[in-house]
Amino acid sequence: MLKLRTILVLLVLLSGVGILVAQDDFVPPTADDIVWTCPEGFEGQTLNVFNWSTYIGETTVEDFERLCGVTVNYDTFEGNEAMVARLRQGNPGFDVTFANEYIIPTMLREELIMPINLDNIPNFVNIAERWRGLSFDPENEYSVPYLWGTTGIAYNVEKVGETITSWEQVYNYNGPVAWLNDSRSSLSVALKLLGFEPTSQNPDEIAQARDFLLQRSSNVVDIHDDDGQLMLERGEVDIVVEYSGDIYQLIATCECDTYSYVIPEEGGVADVASMLVPTGAQNPALAEVFMDYLLDPAVGAMIVNFTTYATPNQAAIDSGFIDPAILTNPATAPSEEALANMWFLADVGDAEQAYNDAWDEILILAGS
Repeated sequence: MLKLRTILVLLVLLSGVGILVAQDDFVPPTADDIVWTCPEGFEGQTLNVFNWSTYIGETTVEDFERLCGVTVNYDTFEGNEAMVARLRQGNPGFDVTFANEYIIPTMLREELIMPINLDNIPNFVNIAERWRGLSFDPENEYSVPYLWGTTGIAYNVEKVGETITSWEQVYNYNGPVAWLNDSRSSLSVALKLLGFEPTSQNPDEIAQARDFLLQRSSNVVDIHDDDGQLMLERGEVDIVVEYSGDIYQLIATCECDTYSYVIPEEGGVADVASMLVPTGAQNPALAEVFMDYLLDPAVGAMIVNFTTYATPNQAAIDSGFIDPAILTNPATAPSEEALANMWFLADVGDAEQAYNDAWDEILILAGS
């Protein structure tokens, strides 16, 4: 079993990622390339999915509906904390949700997720060994790896006029900036810059991180709910803190030299998202079928090609269905220099409340 720190040394984004250039001779897969067959007995049923808005393929849901003869209700959330807050109120009927590694121990303690029967997910064998048995779920009893990525800085090259290499350039920039509404990621950066552990459980250190960010928030015009790439595209901000895949989607779509994505020299957050079955799911059996479907090589490749997030699905990587421009991007071929400065967020136990309180103050006072 590999710990998250070992994964960190294996897979991280390179600083200064540029444009994804599509290969002229690459033919992307279509629904006709899906060899997965839906088990019998699910026709006419309904699946309720809870996910990030930009975290699924363009036709993933409709292809599943067609193959299984089912209906999928697809709802979205803006972050891990918002998702957990919704489930704490009582599961309204979600069968599948998605979460990053640091929040899963909290969900386990609070019994917000149910065990998964891997016998019903034969495509689990497609997951690369290094992504199995992670420290938060060593037997994969509750989670199935889905996608991974990083949180870093995206910016309009033309407006900023210089190469971003440091978080301090973001904090000191004389122009509109947007931060990501992600308490743990944002505060972890401040903790790191202050010389503390990015996953500190010390209330005094968390308070110092809060003050550090507030003192550097004068250029912040918005703390966005995972739509920073749209703000950047619309010209509302020059710099935005965002998830890597969302920015890669913008870069790939515009096919321009306007935007760049960087992990600053001080480092940034790496994350792996997993599929989960919330406690109280109405159709956990169909949830496991959906997970198996997502791990089909062609399905997984189409998700990567559309979202441009990296995948732990080795069969999808080996299939030839993923655009080589993505596979040869530094997101999947990192330099040694980039590896040392990245960190995964970890469970902080009771200190979660200190993070929430600190972030609430930032949401109220940042930019003032």
